[in-house]
Amino acid sequence: MALKSTIFKAELQIADMDRGVYASPQLTLAQHPSENEERLMVRLLAYALNTRGEADQPPLAFARGMTEMDEPDLWRKTYADEIELWIDVGLPDEKWIRKASHRSRETLVYAWGGKTPIWWAQHKGTLSRLPGLQVWELPAEQVAALAGLVARSMRLQCTVQDGQIWLGNGEQTVEILPHRLHPAP
Repeated sequence: MALKSTIFKAELQIADMDRGVYASPQLTLAQHPSENEERLMVRLLAYALNTRGEADQPPLAFARGMTEMDEPDLWRKTYADEIELWIDVGLPDEKWIRKASHRSRETLVYAWGGKTPIWWAQHKGTLSRLPGLQVWELPAEQVAALAGLVARSMRLQCTVQDGQIWLGNGEQTVEILPHRLHPAP
């Protein structure tokens, strides 16, 4: 018997002063049985960092990246069903990033963990040539702290200012300082 996904609800208040985005989306996230809480929270963080907050624009959506190899973790499609933004979290395979880069206008990767420098060193040469690609490294200890915010029903606040990110639940706040690997800062 196959295990089922665990459903999480998140009420997210976003104040991204760097981009001028202010939004309060109500989100439903499905945690795949093989997905840990860190990865779940990085997907939620990626949503907060890339949503536009505009009702008249195509929305950012959680895709089935854990179960469908042909889909990212998050994406934004135009109303004509073209992929505008492709977002993967973790350390995706190089050929999937190449494929994503050719299928979408913009591709983002949020990597974290002790193996990120090794992964980037192996793939930097090839990936650096892809158009529209951004690769961000999230410090592993900060991502681990994000897992402490997980609850089946979450009320979270995300504030972004001067490249610093704070994600909290009213009782605990985690500061995240992403480092851009590509294009080089």
